Amino acid sequence: MTDVRVDAQRKAELLSKEVRHIDIKSFDARPIIDQMDGMSFTSRDLARATKIYNTMLEDKDCSIFLVIAGSTSAGGCMNLYADLVANNMVDGIIATGASIVDMDFFEGLGHKHYQALEIPDDNVLRSLYIDRIYDTYIDEEQLQDCDHTIGEIANGLDPKPYSSRAFIREMGRYLSKHGKKDNSLVKLAFEHDVPIFCPAFTDSSAGFGLVKHQVDAMKAGRPYMTMDSIADFRELTDIKIKAGTTGLLMIGGGVPKNFVQDTVVCAEILGHEDVEMHKYAVQITVADVRDGACSSSTLKEAASWGKVDTTLEQMVFAEAGSVLPLLASDAYHRGHWKTRPKHGWAKLFA
Repeated sequence: MTDVRVDAQRKAELLSKEVRHIDIKSFDARPIIDQMDGMSFTSRDLARATKIYNTMLEDKDCSIFLVIAGSTSAGGCMNLYADLVANNMVDGIIATGASIVDMDFFEGLGHKHYQALEIPDDNVLRSLYIDRIYDTYIDEEQLQDCDHTIGEIANGLDPKPYSSRAFIREMGRYLSKHGKKDNSLVKLAFEHDVPIFCPAFTDSSAGFGLVKHQVDAMKAGRPYMTMDSIADFRELTDIKIKAGTTGLLMIGGGVPKNFVQDTVVCAEILGHEDVEMHKYAVQITVADVRDGACSSSTLKEAASWGKVDTTLEQMVFAEAGSVLPLLASDAYHRGHWKTRPKHGWAKLFA
């Protein structure tokens, strides 16, 4: 028989050191970015990418989209993303469901991510209900609380189709009333009218809660809510059409990157032949180009599809957690965000 007390003690040992999210306001990266501009390789790429992001912030007509894939939120960049929203440095977000639900919303409920001080057999972690992201741990029991909360939010909504943006807005509303973390991306996006889109929303902890919502409703003979991915595409394209000049700050790639780039093509198909390609684009990734993907196309390749202008674009091949804080801190301390207009694109759907 398993000794529950021993297991609880072992679990507590493994979940003893919280991930500390970096604070871009606490240090000024401008001097190091300035020096990197005189270097070569990735350092110079990062310096140019930072210049492009600052140019986006200076351009009063530019709406900036933050694109997030991967696990940088769990790894220590969660407050960084929240600070970009709080300080009017981004106008819309396209992300994986995991970044928004399993990581940010999860911590918004008061839960934490933990540094792995050691990595035992993963079957041992499973027996202790600990999930692993490389060298980061999540308490599975706390993650299930996140699942159930998503289900509760769904149960309280009118039974109709919702875009991921509309549902995530309800998540932000929930955190504004019941959340336990002020600096939550989901909460701040709700409060600052910054729309969040997750084109693969149910590929996350949200999926479990929403499946339970539907199954329980079916058993009770009640109607239930559904997710409308076509509405996601239409709504984001509507923003692109009305925004005109746009810039992309992309962390990772995959579905979120392709989704936001495709809005240009979608707008053209809808008859808006004068729609601008994304004028500015930065991508930080470790994906390789040799398999023809780079977690979807490189920025120059995207120009052939009519998605991204190649005048002000920069690929940075680096692990995002190691370079993104420098870019964001530099932009925060240069302060161009202080005079840029607030676009409030979420109001478009009010």
